[in-house]
Amino acid sequence: NRETNEQLDKENPRWYMKHLGSIAGVKERHIAEDDETALDMAYKACKKLLEKNSGVEIDGIIFCTSSGDYITPPNACILHKMLKLPDEVLAFDFNLACSGYIYGLMLAWALINLGKAKNILLVNSDTHSRYVNRQDRSTRVLFSDGAAVSLVTNSSSENIIDIKCCTSGSGYDKFIIPAGGCRMPRSEKTGIPKKDNSGNIRTLEDIHMDGMGILAFVSSKVPPHINKVLKENNMTLDDIDLFIFHQASKVILDSLTKRLSIDPKKVYSNLEKTGNTVSSSIPIALKDALDEKRVSEGDLVLLSGFGAGLSWGSAIIRI
Repeated sequence: NRETNEQLDKENPRWYMKHLGSIAGVKERHIAEDDETALDMAYKACKKLLEKNSGVEIDGIIFCTSSGDYITPPNACILHKMLKLPDEVLAFDFNLACSGYIYGLMLAWALINLGKAKNILLVNSDTHSRYVNRQDRSTRVLFSDGAAVSLVTNSSSENIIDIKCCTSGSGYDKFIIPAGGCRMPRSEKTGIPKKDNSGNIRTLEDIHMDGMGILAFVSSKVPPHINKVLKENNMTLDDIDLFIFHQASKVILDSLTKRLSIDPKKVYSNLEKTGNTVSSSIPIALKDALDEKRVSEGDLVLLSGFGAGLSWGSAIIRI
């Protein structure tokens, strides 16, 4: 389902979507059906990919999601059943949000380099709209539901030049869903809506995002991290043909572009038409960039994700 700024404006006239939309950089979002889960979306993506790559023997599934179908078992195991894969295939979930693609790519790369797998399905799928309060403009204008699957093989992994991942757990509460886990089980109290100083309404079962705190974190941590990754590989910003950052918001993308002193033409964004799809935002943007011929064979691309945890990571790949 498409959810446009015009629809939000009619529903919430006081949100001034023309102004808010320009700041967020999102014109439309894609929301999963009520009975559609991250696993359902992932299965559709995997079927499409495997139809194009028939004959490839999958020996691993890495599923990144923070909106699993069940507390247990992992989505990866159910996806294994749905795809009718043999018992020898390893399958597991891990819970990360906006840095999840980079972390997943690192895991797949490591397993292949260890000789434990040759063809891994890296799945990134989230239905974060389930955790967005419809009266919270700080999150509702940004988040979309989305899924992506990448086939990481022993031959394609040679195009991964380097990956580096980092964590700052002291900022865990900058992006958090307080209730629903073992620390704070759901109850009548956790479902009570409360209004904050900005007029946003949310319950303890919804996403609580410190927007300014996230912006400060990304602006201070990510640019030096990217420069360090490049330096460790004897590269500079000029060597990179295209930068694909997690599609968080226009404010964050603009901040990174400015702080790194990158030519805006070298920074790809599909945020307007996709919204923030959490862990699938980078692979979706990479596919769109390839489809639009923004990069060609041999080009160097830097991917960088950042978000809940707080966590961040970057990868240098060759197309």
